[in-house]
Amino acid sequence: MDGETLARVGYLAIILVALGGWVLVEFRQRMGQALRMAMAWGLIFVGVVAGYGLWGDIRNDVMPVQAVAQDGTVEVPRASDGHYYLTLTINGTPVPFMVDTGASGMVLARQDAEALGITHDSLMFLGEAFTANGVVRTARVTLPLVQLGPFENRDFRAFVTEGEMKGSLLGMEYLDQFRMEFAGNRLILRQ
Repeated sequence: MDGETLARVGYLAIILVALGGWVLVEFRQRMGQALRMAMAWGLIFVGVVAGYGLWGDIRNDVMPVQAVAQDGTVEVPRASDGHYYLTLTINGTPVPFMVDTGASGMVLARQDAEALGITHDSLMFLGEAFTANGVVRTARVTLPLVQLGPFENRDFRAFVTEGEMKGSLLGMEYLDQFRMEFAGNRLILRQ
């Protein structure tokens, strides 16, 4: 430990000793009550920490990822990382995408392509894409049916990248069919 960390630990120790001393003096005749209160506050603290730590996992269950209105508009809330995420249904399989207005095409990550039955060995990586991580090889695929709420595209051309990606990207070749509007923390897509 460096000197600054040691000083912080010492300062916290002094505070804990002072607080513990006050509890002993204040509750010397009522130790059972003091222990119950300490346990209650400890459980409250653990619950808050657990809720904060699990928020990223439960957020998608608590907050809707996207909503389709009756008039056919699709509203997408902005995620905590500042991006917008859409889930498209491709051949009956839901596939999550990050909206990327800087990408030209729809790019499937390897794991999403495999979930759709597109095996890595069956692809011919003849193209190249210039990404923030450098140049990656790509293979063109045709997706029989792509759906977003009421909107359908048949025989939609996309790419599978040979490089590692955390998730699939939804580029302008798909997004150009919509009028996009950014309102507050929402992306609204209309045709």
